[in-house]
Amino acid sequence: MLTDGRRASVINAPAGSGKTWVLAAAGQAWAAAGLGRVIGITPSQSARNTLAAGVPVSYNAAQFLGHLPGQRGARGPVQLRSGDLVLVDEASMVTTPDLADVVTQAAAAGAKVILAGDTQQLQAVENGGGMSLLAHALGYARLTEPVRFRAVWEQTASLRLRSGDASVLAEYDQYGRIRGGEPEQMMDAAAAANLALTLDGTDTLLMAADHALRRELNWRIREDLITFGIVSEGPAVTIPDGTRASPGDLIICTRNDHDVEAGEHGRTLANGDLLRINAVASGGLIVHRALDADPRTGQRRWTDRHFVFNSYHDAELGYAVTDHAAQSRTVTAGLAVITGSEDRQHTYVALSRGTEVNFAYVFTASPKTADPAPGPRPAPELARYDRRATGHGNQPAPAVATPGEALVVLAGVLDRDGQQQSATQVRHQALADVDHLAILHAIWAAETAPARDQRYYALLMAALPPGYRRPPGYHAKWLWRTVRAAELAGLDPAGVLADAIRERDLAGSRDIAAVIDARLRHSLGALVPLPARPWSEQVPALADPARHAYATEIAALMDARKDRIGDHAAGHPPRWAAAALGPVPAHPLGRLDWQKRAAAIGAWRELSGYNHPGDPVGPEPVAAAPDARAAWHEALAALGPVDGPDVRGMPDGMLLHLRDTYPVETAWAPQYVGGELRQVRAAAWDARLAGLRAAAEARAAAQRGDHDRAAAQHKLAAGYQALERAYRQRETVFATVMADRADWDQATRAQRQLALAADAELRRRHPGQYFSPLRSAESKSVTKAQCGELIPSPDDQPGEMDQWITDQAAGHRTFANRLADRQSQAIPSKDPNYGDLGPAFPARTGPRREPILQPPQPGIPPSPQILRRAMDRDADWEAAD
Repeated sequence: MLTDGRRASVINAPAGSGKTWVLAAAGQAWAAAGLGRVIGITPSQSARNTLAAGVPVSYNAAQFLGHLPGQRGARGPVQLRSGDLVLVDEASMVTTPDLADVVTQAAAAGAKVILAGDTQQLQAVENGGGMSLLAHALGYARLTEPVRFRAVWEQTASLRLRSGDASVLAEYDQYGRIRGGEPEQMMDAAAAANLALTLDGTDTLLMAADHALRRELNWRIREDLITFGIVSEGPAVTIPDGTRASPGDLIICTRNDHDVEAGEHGRTLANGDLLRINAVASGGLIVHRALDADPRTGQRRWTDRHFVFNSYHDAELGYAVTDHAAQSRTVTAGLAVITGSEDRQHTYVALSRGTEVNFAYVFTASPKTADPAPGPRPAPELARYDRRATGHGNQPAPAVATPGEALVVLAGVLDRDGQQQSATQVRHQALADVDHLAILHAIWAAETAPARDQRYYALLMAALPPGYRRPPGYHAKWLWRTVRAAELAGLDPAGVLADAIRERDLAGSRDIAAVIDARLRHSLGALVPLPARPWSEQVPALADPARHAYATEIAALMDARKDRIGDHAAGHPPRWAAAALGPVPAHPLGRLDWQKRAAAIGAWRELSGYNHPGDPVGPEPVAAAPDARAAWHEALAALGPVDGPDVRGMPDGMLLHLRDTYPVETAWAPQYVGGELRQVRAAAWDARLAGLRAAAEARAAAQRGDHDRAAAQHKLAAGYQALERAYRQRETVFATVMADRADWDQATRAQRQLALAADAELRRRHPGQYFSPLRSAESKSVTKAQCGELIPSPDDQPGEMDQWITDQAAGHRTFANRLADRQSQAIPSKDPNYGDLGPAFPARTGPRREPILQPPQPGIPPSPQILRRAMDRDADWEAAD
């Protein structure tokens, strides 16, 4: 990027991938080469302090551009010189006007700009989208490994979470990272987890999407800390919202103060700094500032020196923060409260802060939903007070919702893309979508379907015997749909109607249209549509000349849009096109063929709204949508021949043999223990938290002189620690079994899918013949009684693992030998003089890495006709002014 010759370059990388470190390394290389000064810019003073560790000359954006409150650039910007390197960290959080000013000044001075950020995280609260515009227009470099996370699975899972892949939630759930329940219960559970980890000294961050929820979580945690004796009830000061803060409390500074040295030489106080109150003095609060966590232990660290903080009137309690405040932070444990109203960007930020663990506490019922149960009931706060008053506040929260409920809420959140776009991008997208095929096709269907149905009605009346020619009922729409599917398959509508009518006498038929439709569907079966003709050749005869001209214009626009989709895909191949069609050929004829195939696939994707980035066409639409099926089959044909054996050309004997391999392949599958694995992981985490809380309660009781309670809590803490060890042992066994099952799934997937395809082909060929359903030969699932044995009481001493768990561990060696034997099998060559052709059952491979350099990703260009109309409209407005 330092030598790409561009004035501005972009690094668009996921959370925890080392963007700040890369910027610092780039600056060091630039300075070492003697090319010029290195200047850092960040959106906030807190981020500036982080960047300054590697780029000493750094400013927040307001400092660099000379802003004053309410006055942009009042003091004048920092002057750049030719050869300077400007490094903008957290660039996605910089407002578009500020980013434009930085780039404009750099261009005028002859300086180089490198922007680093993540367009899939939260952007500037107001007027964001500047970095997104540059990333799409210029392309970007991507750091592919999120090294922040200690667990390898979470490194991969976080990338899928970033892209909005809802299927990754099952993996988070299996690791026990997702909890669900009523809002009151989830707030309690999140606050309790934060409390336990804080008592243990773990660097923890509790996050919420809005300030109201953040304040509520802060109040709850402070109440518990007072109970445990960590926070004193007094003396106290009043901070915003009437909240009290006293010695032991954690508060967050909410504005920069360059006149206060915050515990380290040269380090001033910044908005977002976490402070711990040591004492309340007449001149202010005596505080220490939080440092980065100890990289070895994950414990929170504080400055050695204290300092006086007298701007506490603008401070807030620091036990919970908003997702915006959390962005750019790295902690040991991240805890996110998800209400269900957030978008993907909020959730990705909240679940990517922790290096060790990241948990989601999900509201499975909206707090805004009306209560369906009438009558008064005790307020939920009373139950929380009772638990604290009776000493049961340190017990693990019980399971309050099935995992599926929380996953449904999170899937809806991930489906909500809140990425901001610049005004330029919005305008370009709006112009490009004017002739979007989904919009035009809806207009086309509304204009042409009545005429087509009227034609089918005339054909039906002509084919019916005179005594049955009466208007059909509402079932006629089903008949028109079936006739449409037959016509798209190349059959004559008049002929298929006549054949169905002649099949049997219609005497006694109460609904003629329904009877004929049933006959057609039985006789025709599943028809495969022929390649679609251009829409311009499908314009029906309309009685109204104006409507006919309108339909003709819509058809021409649709044909032009389809061609433009193919042309754009050839110029900027999307991921699905590269995966399905390969690289664009250099030869003009080959390129034209590639372009036509991409146009067919892209047209289907626009018509259907299917937007998977890697899968080109997705599943086949249902028979109830014949036009959609025709577009899908055209896209499927554009993919070319299938990769692998095609069951449609196999004889029945081969199909029967392939079908019989299904029970053989499933017989050696390791038992599915995913639910049990999730259960013991969640129980181990709850036991850990409960043990930490019990140990803290023991310390607090000892300080109060209540030695009996202290002894009881010490015993309880020891019991929870023993439980956690027992759960971890079981987790090791179940995790090994599930890893074996993943290897089995990879090794047998192709054969099992072939067996299913053979079964489907046999049933298609012989619809009247009975075939027994395919049955899996896998071992039975774990029984409820066995599941119940996984969760003993903390008062019980955990004993040896149950026999069925021991058997699971013993089966690992047998499975490993079977898998190794299978993977050692090779495909023999037809020529004995040549070696084998490769493994018959290749080992599982890891996910494909995205390339580091990503090309520009411009959207499909607007239609020239639309652009001319837009220019004429703008010219009319200017003339009116």
